[in-house]
This record gives sequence, structure tokens and C-alpha cells, in this order.
Amino acid sequence: MHSSQRLFYLFLISILLVASCKSKKPVATPPTRPSTPTSTIPPKTSETLPAKPLPAVALKPLAYRMPDIPREFRGVWIATVANIDWPVSPDSPWEVQKREYIKLLDYYKNLNFNAVIVQIRTAGDAFYPSNYAPWSKYLTGKQGKAPATQENPLTWMIKEAHDRGLEFHAWLNPYRATMNLETSDLSPEHDFFKHRNWMLKYGTKWYYDPGLPEVKNHLLAIIKEVVTNYDIDAIHFDDYFYPYKEPKLDFPDKASYDKYKKPGQSRDDWRRQNVNDLILALSQTIKAQKPWVQFGISPFGVWRNQSKDPKGSPTQAGQTNYDDLYADVLLWMKNKWIDYLIPQLYWSMEHRLASHRKLADWWSNNSYGTNIYIGNGPYKIREDSDEAWKNPAELNTQVNYARTLPQIQGNAFFSAKSIYIKNQDIAQRLKNEVYDRPTLPPSFEPKTPTIIDIPVVFDVKTTTEKTQINLEKPLDPAIRYAMVQGGNDLNTLHEAIIHTAWVGGSRVRYLEVPSLNTEYLAIRWIDHYGRIVQTQVFQTPKSTRP
Repeated sequence: MHSSQRLFYLFLISILLVASCKSKKPVATPPTRPSTPTSTIPPKTSETLPAKPLPAVALKPLAYRMPDIPREFRGVWIATVANIDWPVSPDSPWEVQKREYIKLLDYYKNLNFNAVIVQIRTAGDAFYPSNYAPWSKYLTGKQGKAPATQENPLTWMIKEAHDRGLEFHAWLNPYRATMNLETSDLSPEHDFFKHRNWMLKYGTKWYYDPGLPEVKNHLLAIIKEVVTNYDIDAIHFDDYFYPYKEPKLDFPDKASYDKYKKPGQSRDDWRRQNVNDLILALSQTIKAQKPWVQFGISPFGVWRNQSKDPKGSPTQAGQTNYDDLYADVLLWMKNKWIDYLIPQLYWSMEHRLASHRKLADWWSNNSYGTNIYIGNGPYKIREDSDEAWKNPAELNTQVNYARTLPQIQGNAFFSAKSIYIKNQDIAQRLKNEVYDRPTLPPSFEPKTPTIIDIPVVFDVKTTTEKTQINLEKPLDPAIRYAMVQGGNDLNTLHEAIIHTAWVGGSRVRYLEVPSLNTEYLAIRWIDHYGRIVQTQVFQTPKSTRP
């Protein structure tokens, strides 16, 4: 081979080798530990991250069991009638009223309460836009006048409660039509003018006639409107059914009694049947719309005195549910028409005529499997002729006693201002000695079993402002909210601050809570019935934290 040919072949081989080397990927060398401290390395920002990040990989829950959360109802009535609790003034701008409401919620949230019972219908009126009632004068200063806002007040009120992990029980008064006899202040849209034949005057007020089928149907439509349109947790009635009896005055319902009574039926039995029919129909209406919405009633504290009925309580109450208000409360519980009962035991522990202690015992023994919460009356603290209410320990004694009774699952307090505007020392004592930890209200079982998709967490992103929990797919609409906690020690994770992310059954793909730059994350998924569907504990990858 000539030397010139050899040179040509060598040149050709070298070109092929170079081309071969260029087609191979470079071999990655192990990263070297930086010589500077890690704290000086700039954090990855959105500008330095790859334009197309790799797909998220589902986080695997740890095999760690969080301790159970105890259940106890801790509610407070927020009375709007006569502006007892809120709004402070009906003439204040909506923005001022909003600030007052938020302050009230924050106060009770800080006391570790878990439910608010908010009055949204006081006397034929409404705190929401309704097809069946005018706007309340206690909200806007004049009945029928809409608030000066594009917001729906009730939608907003519910959301603010839920954002704080508080159940919202919508409290309505069924039969009271007016608060006095001065009808010139009523809106032309009030039922007094639209359905004058429904109205009965008794004492100092006008009432709907409970004996008229049209009245019952009207009340059913009102409740259906609220349940259908709002994300409430419960419909709540208080103790006002037939009105408390006035001395020497008969309730003037003879015409409807004569028209609708059954042969041989006494007026007392007929009146009780009217209320029973309403309660049953309400229960069916609520559950047909949203089976998870609870129906609760807060009756007067005495069903019947023992002197009238051996099954009654050892009390000497001047009026009772069964005999005077025509509210056959025990029947409603026996027939499972209601989900909970809050008897108003507004007396002191050893009251001579109606002992709180003896009545709590009686209701615990006559619950028929219904959740019983005790109604407490802190409005009497330092305001009542009963000397017991001057003792700062009276309220705590009552709550602690309720906890000893097997069928009692919590308490509710009337009313919000009683330990908010005044008696804040009693409120602090309640928190320090009794409500020292947050807890969940009781759960309920659906009538038909449900299968719920367990959420799969794909990744967690944390900034200095918030933590975003991203999910594999939209949440099962049966999930109502999540309770999120973050901590750096598994053993104390359950003691961390609870952040509530309320989704209300919407099919969201992620949750947001305040920033949790922590080693571990716990999520409890809770359904519409208050049941914990699943508790998940994750170790959050460091790459997801700032």
C-alpha cells in the first residue's frame, strides 16, 4: 500500500471515531458536595425549575396511626331577634356587621367551640333572599329592605363559619309571625298581609295557625328553600311551637279545630298532632333534599312533671312541652324524626323547682338513641335571683356533670353575648378547665351505606404563605372537609394546630392551608355525616418545602 493511501485510510478512520463519540451521551459524574454551606445556595424558584417538571408521584402514607379525636358538641346560639347577639345594630353598614360577625366567630373558635346555631328567621322574616319572606329588619333596619351588598349574607355567614371549622346550624322559628302587635312596620310582603287568614292574635304577638294545612305547607317550602340553596349542617328549631300560655287567655284556634279535628279528638291531642305532623314532614323534606343535613330541636327543659305523668321528671315547672306547648318531644325521638335534641336546662344545678342535675339525668335516661346535648343558660350568670349563678364555677360544674352521663354528647350555650360581651372571665375558665383542646362534634350514620373514594395525595407544595396539597383526581363529593396538621415530630403531630380546609362536597383537585414547612403532614378526611373517612400521615419531601 502506498504511503499516500495509508494516510487517506488513517484520516477516514479518525473521522468515523469522532462521529461515533459525538453520538454517545456523556456519562454523568457523581455530584460533589459543595464547599459552601447549604444555606448559601439560592433556593429553587419558578425561574430556575425546569419548564416541564416531571409528573408528580403519589405520596405514600406512613404506617402511623394518629390518636382518635374525642367527640363532643360545643355550640353557641347566635340570636338575631331584637339584635340580641348580632348584628349589634341593624342600622350599621353590612361591612361593619361582617366584622362583628367574624369577631364573634373567632372568639368562640378560640374557646374551642365547634358549632354555631345562627338565627336566620325570627318572625316571618329572613336573613337571606327568600321567595317566602321579606328581609329582616334586624339585618337592615327596615323589614323588606335588602342589605346594601351584592353578597348573599347567608352564603357568606356559612362560609365564614366553615372556614373556621365550625358547623353552621340554621335556626328558624316556625310559628311566630310578629314580635308585637304593631303591624304598620311590617313589609307588604309579610305573610300578615299576604295570608291574613293564617294569623291568630295571642297576647302581644301574631302567630301562624298551626292547625292549617296551608301553614304547614308554607313552612315546608321555607325549609326546602334553605336546605336546597345553602351549605348548612343542620336545620334547628327552638322551643316556640304553640306559644307559652298567657294567664286567662285561650289560644284562638277554635275555627281550625272545628274544621280539621278527628271525631272525638280533644283540642290538646289535635294540637299535638299538628306539631307532630309538621316535625315528621320537615324531617322527610330535609332528608329528601340532603340526607346529611341534621334536624335538631331545642325544646323547653321539662317534658312533663311527675305530678302529671309518672314518666315525667321530678320537677315543678309552671309550663311543660307536652301539656302547654303541645310538643311531644319523646315521640319525635322514638320515631327517629330528629337527629339531635338540646333541652334548655337553664336552671342551676340544685334549683328547687327544676334542678339542672335531675333534669340532665332524666334526659339522659329518655334519649331513645337520639343525640342529646344539654342547653346551658350563661345569660343568667351574675344576672339572676338564683344565688347559684353568682358562683363562677356553676357553668363548668354543669358541663362537667353532663360529661358523666352516658347519653349526653355535648352542650350548647344561650346566648353568644353572655360570655362574650360580659363574663369573659367565665369564658376563659371554661376554656382552661373544660374546653382546653379542640374536638369534633358527633358524627351520624347514613341510612344507606356509602362507598367513598379515598383521596390520593400526589404532591405537597409549600411557600412562605401557604401549603398546597395536590390530589390525583377530583375529590369524591361525599368529602365535606379536611383537617390538616403539620409537625416535625410524629409523637406530637396530633397536638399541632388544626387547619380546616372546607370543600363542602365540591370536586376540588387541591387543598390550601397556611404554610406548613414541616417534616410531617397529617390529613383527616371527613364526610358530610361528620365521619372520618380516612386519616393519612405523610413525610413531606424536602424538595416540596421552601
